[in-house]
Amino acid sequence: MQVEIRIDDHCTEPKIIIVTKEINDEINALMKKLSDDQIKMIAGFREDTVKVLEPNDIYRVYASSGKVFAETDRGEYTFRLRLYEVEQRLSNDFFLRISNSEIVNLKKVKSFDLSFVGTICVSLLNGKTTYASRRYVSKIKQVLGM
Repeated sequence: MQVEIRIDDHCTEPKIIIVTKEINDEINALMKKLSDDQIKMIAGFREDTVKVLEPNDIYRVYASSGKVFAETDRGEYTFRLRLYEVEQRLSNDFFLRISNSEIVNLKKVKSFDLSFVGTICVSLLNGKTTYASRRYVSKIKQVLGM
């Protein structure tokens, strides 16, 4: 992909033009990123305090006992959102759903162990281990390019 920037003193607002032979998945993803101007923040709750969580600090997000939790280096936070709402706010480039109740940050994954039959063991950089459900194995392999 070629990138070109032109400086124009008479320009009052930035303008992006995409020149392509055909619209493919790469162009669609680029258009989606460029048009998504809403900043997506996530507020995590712990006791009586609210903290704006950076997505890069989150290891995993999971649902348990009717609540949604985020695991970070600074501990666990709860969300007042449903898991699918959190998934929509997180970048699809780095966050991957591995089960009906869990999403992991691919930047925080140490390894994927494929030796288990029908499932994948996911080791995180913080030393914790979790498991992908059978239903999501093919999607995970596709994302990993396997």
